[in-house]
Amino acid sequence: MAATRYRKFIRLADNWPVDKTKVGRDFGEHLKQRIAVAFKDGPNTKINERECDRKYEALQKLNTDYYRQKFPRVKETCATGSTAQECNMVMATESIEQLERLDRSFMQKLKDYIRPSDNASKG
Repeated sequence: MAATRYRKFIRLADNWPVDKTKVGRDFGEHLKQRIAVAFKDGPNTKINERECDRKYEALQKLNTDYYRQKFPRVKETCATGSTAQECNMVMATESIEQLERLDRSFMQKLKDYIRPSDNASKG
């Protein structure tokens, strides 16, 4: 029975949408890693079938937008008034990296400026 569950999880992971704007932080990538850990022996892994089925059903509901269809939203904005597209844009890896670069202190910027020249003189 673990083999059937393993194949179901693999299909679920393959069908999970990948958000290329969240490199290293995408849930689809995380899901694939967790499946690899949980089924470390592939289809021969010993598992708790009840717990496995519960997790699969929950993930399947997320993947098929079950709750979004069951409880449609009246407005397509959040508490801040932003749309989902605007929130996705802010949470993109590129946007977060830009914010981190802006947030660095003067000393950090100075260290980063000096570091490359130190490496060049050593080589």
